[in-house]
Amino acid sequence: MGAVAFDRHISGEGTLETEWQAWPGLGQMTLVELNELVPPGCRAVVLAPHPDDEVIGFGGLLALLAARHNDILVIALTDGEASHPGSRQWPTTKLAEARIGESMAGLYDLGVPPRSHHRLSLPDGKLAGCKELLAQRLSQLLRPGDVVFSTWQLDGHPDHETAGEVTSHVCEKLGCRHWQAPVWMWHWARPGDARVPWSAMHRLALPQNTLRQKTMALAAHQTQLASQDTGAPAVLPGFALARMLRHFEYFMPVGATT
Repeated sequence: MGAVAFDRHISGEGTLETEWQAWPGLGQMTLVELNELVPPGCRAVVLAPHPDDEVIGFGGLLALLAARHNDILVIALTDGEASHPGSRQWPTTKLAEARIGESMAGLYDLGVPPRSHHRLSLPDGKLAGCKELLAQRLSQLLRPGDVVFSTWQLDGHPDHETAGEVTSHVCEKLGCRHWQAPVWMWHWARPGDARVPWSAMHRLALPQNTLRQKTMALAAHQTQLASQDTGAPAVLPGFALARMLRHFEYFMPVGATT
């Protein structure tokens, strides 16, 4: 992965959900059915750079797959220990334990059993320095024929971008189908933004009960929803949650980067 582009800043409130909903292009993206994303009989593998990414980007997908009794593997790349820098309430070891517990609770809400969850415990915020190790671990866990989902390799967060890039290389080597999901793109991009491959974007509709499951799963991540004792705001404030709890989830096939 190259250096994170300076024009993909994750700061402030970003592009509000009201702006996205007012954009006609949001409703013109290609609709995709669950069976098109993950053909029956294929194992679905979701890679989460941090605890909660499996819900933010893929919670509806996971709930639908679990309801179909699909073979699922969720791979947590880090334990999320760096989300509260300088916190006395949440020193890194305690925070990692809490976030692992939140992740497990959220997956339970989605119907994903504990046996389908695997942790790599790589350093939060430093995945770019672990590319070779990450590739090695993924090569051991993935199988030819898997359908793999990762964050987008131009998402704006260094860990998300590393996850997308490394996963792309491993999937190409093993012969896995690979989809990437934007997470923080919705924050820094604007409707119609030329930096985003909108024409390649597919959207998966989430029924009301599936969206309810995703909402419950996201609510399990209390460390990310509460204001921090350092005075910093919540990692996932209300304006961010509004973008994350739509009736659709969005995926791009590998190669859709510009």
